[in-house]
Amino acid sequence: MLILSVVTPMYNEREAVDHFVARLRPVLDGLDVTYEVVAVDDGSRDATVARLMELRDGWPALRVVKLRRNVGHQPALAAGLRAAHGEYVVSIDADLQDPPEMIGEMLAKARAEDLDVVYGVRDDRSADTAFKRGTAGAYYWLMRRLLGPWVSGQAGDFRLMSRAVVDTLNDLPEQQPVYRLVVPSLGFPAGEVGYTRAQRVAGTTKYPLTRMVKLSVDSVTGFSAAPLRVATWLGLVTFLLCLGLMVSGMVAWASGVVVPGWTSLYIVMLLLGAVQLICLGLLGEYVGRIYAATQRRPRFLVAFDTDTDTDTGTGDRTVLPVEPHENVRPSPASTLR
Repeated sequence: MLILSVVTPMYNEREAVDHFVARLRPVLDGLDVTYEVVAVDDGSRDATVARLMELRDGWPALRVVKLRRNVGHQPALAAGLRAAHGEYVVSIDADLQDPPEMIGEMLAKARAEDLDVVYGVRDDRSADTAFKRGTAGAYYWLMRRLLGPWVSGQAGDFRLMSRAVVDTLNDLPEQQPVYRLVVPSLGFPAGEVGYTRAQRVAGTTKYPLTRMVKLSVDSVTGFSAAPLRVATWLGLVTFLLCLGLMVSGMVAWASGVVVPGWTSLYIVMLLLGAVQLICLGLLGEYVGRIYAATQRRPRFLVAFDTDTDTDTGTGDRTVLPVEPHENVRPSPASTLR
């Protein structure tokens, strides 16, 4: 039985691939368990796939799953989870900001305490920029206020999950899952291991401000109706403001005061228009998610998977497990097929 799968989404990570493999492989070889590494190429435009295929020649435990186009980090992670066969599955990025050396501790903790999830929690983020720390802190603060204290304050996508958790995630119908919120929301027994977050080993970040904003929007609209309540309160406040303006207008008329009112009218119209547009925008976010769900388009398309005989697949296809040889640890001389 395959014990461990390590899933790593990659997008234009040619500069980081060799560093990542050089640190990951000794860790996994030292665990004395059967394992596989599922590298999901998220439509890279550089030589990431070519280098992965070269490395696979000397490391048969490495699987390459290439997606047909760039779909984003979370859908690429979903593709890796669907392809993984292990009893435990670890998700980790290839930039080495999250240390592969923690995988052994995660696995040992899950087995010793009978846990289904073990989160990697970033105790020290001094390697990140002040802007990154500030925006990340604001994101987790907002999520905890909206969703509840079960959202970890510093847990990202570096985690270990049992087969039961992975199967549950694969069965979810969500089109835009945010796994750092979905996984804790399931309520499986969980633990944490702390670590110091390092600087990116090579290349540039794949989470610029625009993607961070999109992640925040997906997180809020996917897990909370709070924005709709905000729209309701904005409408109520605006209604009360309009009532106040009506009363003041009636008082001015009764007092015989005639004042040209184009300025106040202009301001009120701008206020009403702004609130209406905000409310429509918030409603549009939810309607858009409903529309995407009704289309039922696959979240990703697989161009090829080096561990299967099928060269194409979709995000909704069931992948049949491939059993490894019993009690054989992967090495250059053995495979998991």
